[in-house]
Amino acid sequence: MDDMSQLPDQPGNRRAEARFIILAVAAGILTGTVGSFFHLVIDKLLRWPEVLAHHLDGAVLVAAAAVITMCITLASVYIVRRYAPEAGGSGVQEIEGAMSNLRTVHWRRVLPVKFLTGIAALSSGLVLGREGPTIHIGASLSAAITGFFKVSDVERRGLLGAGAAAGLACAFNAPLAAVLFIIEETHSQFPYTFRTYMGVIAAAFFSTVMTEVIGGTAPDFSMSVPAPALALLPAFVLLGCVLGAVGVSLNAALMAVSGFVIRMHKHVPFLMPALIGLAVGAMFILFPRAVTGGENVIVMMAREHLALSALLGLAVLRYISMVASYSTGTPGGIFAPMLALAICIGLAFGTSLEGLLPAGTAVPLAFGIAAMGGLFSASVRAPIVGVALTLELTGAYTMTMPLIATCLTANLIAQWLGGHPIYEQLLERTLAQAGVHPERMPKKRSGTGIA
Repeated sequence: MDDMSQLPDQPGNRRAEARFIILAVAAGILTGTVGSFFHLVIDKLLRWPEVLAHHLDGAVLVAAAAVITMCITLASVYIVRRYAPEAGGSGVQEIEGAMSNLRTVHWRRVLPVKFLTGIAALSSGLVLGREGPTIHIGASLSAAITGFFKVSDVERRGLLGAGAAAGLACAFNAPLAAVLFIIEETHSQFPYTFRTYMGVIAAAFFSTVMTEVIGGTAPDFSMSVPAPALALLPAFVLLGCVLGAVGVSLNAALMAVSGFVIRMHKHVPFLMPALIGLAVGAMFILFPRAVTGGENVIVMMAREHLALSALLGLAVLRYISMVASYSTGTPGGIFAPMLALAICIGLAFGTSLEGLLPAGTAVPLAFGIAAMGGLFSASVRAPIVGVALTLELTGAYTMTMPLIATCLTANLIAQWLGGHPIYEQLLERTLAQAGVHPERMPKKRSGTGIA
């Protein structure tokens, strides 16, 4: 901890702590407000295929949608590459780099580029999540605050973490998971002191307050399932094994395909984003559940009972479309698409068990919910966040024990298979591209997020 945090009874220390908390609260309020309107605009714009369908149909409709998504993708990629290259992708790795003093948050250019191109990319149908942009927006707003008020280096880094937590809390209406994300995922970079820790909690809380005032109070993916019997816990462990392997594969695919697109851009600029945009736009009409961030897909999947073949087919499509969309380089996160992919896998797993166990023993939705936390844990390697995020999102607190079993197993399997956390890999590549010497890179962490 810093020296001031060791002296809680000194008036000057109390004033400094109060000042920092006020700045964190301001970051939370700003992030919750900006992030909520960011989400509302995307929700409205995502209806454009319905409007287009009123005027066109058949092959013409598919072609028009493909061209629209392609144009939006190309415009977003161009603006990002031209004005704020660090605004591409999720942004989480940029914040981790900034908290390690290896990257700089250029908030004056990141904020407008991330906000506008993020809206464009996410409403175009690309399979990207809203949480990445809101995390980056929250940290950028914190960086703006530190630019107007004199703060120490520890306080600056602490406010970046507070802004990131506020962004995640806003994206999923999940303040506890947001605080745990900073503790577990950014543990190597975040400066832990009494005031910075309280600042993260305050920012996440007030961001969630603003989110609920503007967008509503219910969990984003409200679901209800009876508590699975303890005898089923081995099945959730087996599901965790499957998800551990899928998570390692997904991370490898994200890194390999995005790296390929970066290399291709040097030879044929914008070719891959154009092709991916065309494909996603066509799928927006032909297979709408295979595209977009997946928030609506998760809700629909929870309510319907699809055949095993349909669930597996949708999982394959969403895996491919997620990897391809992220590789374009537009702003967008991976959490929401990962959760949508996971529920497909979990429902397929649960559906297959229905044919092997006595009637009523296995509830496919229970496995779908558990898979959401499990795949997150395998990819991001933050199992406690995976449990908390899934519980806050779904409100299915009867799933606590199965979630712990699934997330623990998925994290262990991913570690044993030699996988690395996705944001660690993204940060290493970002720093390597910026010419940062390997010794200055943050130390590799174990699969639990603890050094």
